[in-house]
Amino acid sequence: MFHKTTAASLSRLFILSLLAASCRDAVSPQPHAVRAPTLASATGSGITLDQQNGVFGDAIPWGNGGTHVGKGFDPQNPHVGDAIVATFFWVGSTNTITTVTDHLSDAAQTPVGNTYTLIDYVTLGGISMATYVATNVRNFPDTSTSFDSILAVHAIFSNSIAEGGVLLSAWRGVSSATALALGPGHSASGAGTSSTIADPGSIPVNTGALAFGVTMSNHVVGLATPAGFATVNEADDAQMKGDAEYLVQAATGAVDPQWTWFFDSTGAPGTWLATVVALNPATTRLAFTVQPTTTLPFLTIRPAVQVTAVDDQGNPLTGFTGAITIAIGHNGGLLLPGTLSGTKTVVAVNGVATFSDLSIDQLGNGYTLVVSAPGLAGAESAPFNIGAF
Repeated sequence: MFHKTTAASLSRLFILSLLAASCRDAVSPQPHAVRAPTLASATGSGITLDQQNGVFGDAIPWGNGGTHVGKGFDPQNPHVGDAIVATFFWVGSTNTITTVTDHLSDAAQTPVGNTYTLIDYVTLGGISMATYVATNVRNFPDTSTSFDSILAVHAIFSNSIAEGGVLLSAWRGVSSATALALGPGHSASGAGTSSTIADPGSIPVNTGALAFGVTMSNHVVGLATPAGFATVNEADDAQMKGDAEYLVQAATGAVDPQWTWFFDSTGAPGTWLATVVALNPATTRLAFTVQPTTTLPFLTIRPAVQVTAVDDQGNPLTGFTGAITIAIGHNGGLLLPGTLSGTKTVVAVNGVATFSDLSIDQLGNGYTLVVSAPGLAGAESAPFNIGAF
């Protein structure tokens, strides 16, 4: 895919002043429209692009030499529980970002309080790029389009920067635990005077994981994007350009996104930066939320066995309405193998399946039950007996 840069692509970075109650980083007009995302040609299940936004332009100093650079997810918030990737771009050779955080776009700039983790920082030739990730984001109105409720993400720099930008994206289906979500990453940098490959390096990516790639240049020139990747967003101003791409990996393997920057051979050398990082999908599984208990042969197990679909932090997946099947795991029959009777396949309601009429016919110790459902990891119950209490 080739991206053409036009003379009309100047933009002004939206800057937040912590002291200005009238700040509206989430809803101010964008001077350079961010290109709309495209769908990946072949995506795996699970992780999907939810919302994106971004802007580039001249940075306005704030306070005593600091700078506040931010943008909101206007016109619509992402979903609660998403992962957010925020890449900041600026003129400078040191990462002087002291804080990356989020707030609502109301007059009070109400703090939201999600934690943004630095994934990678790369610099060369007087430009810098840093990528931060927050998982399982909370405390904002889900998918709101209300002016005062838009979620904004910003970075505070410890010293002035002359120019900067930010690209934001929110992703559904990423693991809610940061330690589990963050996969391998790699960055690289280089320069050229003609068509130049920007290659952050190859990383291993698991099945269903997100490969997120981002590049930056100090020249506003044409750009060819990595084969097989789909566009998240792109922005530029008079002196810098950034582009983010993604791929949801269909099978475990290596990913190596490569852009081509079309630098002008008659001008000064162009500098490029590039980063690629993997984000792992949520591990959805089944869990026994009411365990089977000891009972007599042929009698219904009470209380009813209950199984819930949960995410990798144990939060119920209330949207799951699939069929869950139960069976004997370890058969503890003493004289003969036990047989499980009752309704053994139940459709979940709000993520919960209740097995209300299960019984086993043979005396035994250490029985277990196992459950399964398409697309979810199964589970095994705690041991229980059939016989005397």
